[in-house]
Amino acid sequence: MDTKIIFEIIGYIGSALVLISFMMVSVYKLRIVNTLGSLFCVIYGFLIGAFPTVVMNLALVAINVYYLIKMMNTEKNYDMIRVSEDDGLTKYTIDLYKDDISKCFPGISMDFSGANAAFVVCHNGKPVGITLGILKDHILDIKLDYSIPEYRDFSIGTFLMDNLIHENIDKLIYRGSDEYHKAYLKKTGFVKTGDHYERTL
Repeated sequence: MDTKIIFEIIGYIGSALVLISFMMVSVYKLRIVNTLGSLFCVIYGFLIGAFPTVVMNLALVAINVYYLIKMMNTEKNYDMIRVSEDDGLTKYTIDLYKDDISKCFPGISMDFSGANAAFVVCHNGKPVGITLGILKDHILDIKLDYSIPEYRDFSIGTFLMDNLIHENIDKLIYRGSDEYHKAYLKKTGFVKTGDHYERTL
């Protein structure tokens, strides 16, 4: 393959990644993908001798890395509110994000009327996560464990694991789809047991 074409492919990959990053809702993911795109653009700039492009993209990489480190080292102050499944805040949160919930959990039933335990996680007064389930004998059978797109960095899950133990809950069970959630389940300490996941608190 011609060297010039290889150089152009590298440049196009960098540009594509930078453009894709701006389509992401999660700021964390945006900065990661933007950093990768900028690195490709740095390589491209070196290869074709476009040093202003190199300097600009190196600056973008530095800015992204700075904010990524800041995000990882900044502890979010969450509050967990125990509510009822038919509480106004619960219904509002589910209704507001029902389309995204359906995408995140393929085949999920949006009828949570059987749930007897519900928790809303807020950040600076804003509902950012919701957990619904059936609580029996100190075991919570989770029907929904959802975080809004901007907060999908595992921090809400970690917060829940640390706080649900104070709600008279000893074990969590999740039987839903894991199509998009294997990394989350693993990160938060769930273990696959047969056809479901379990997590002892």
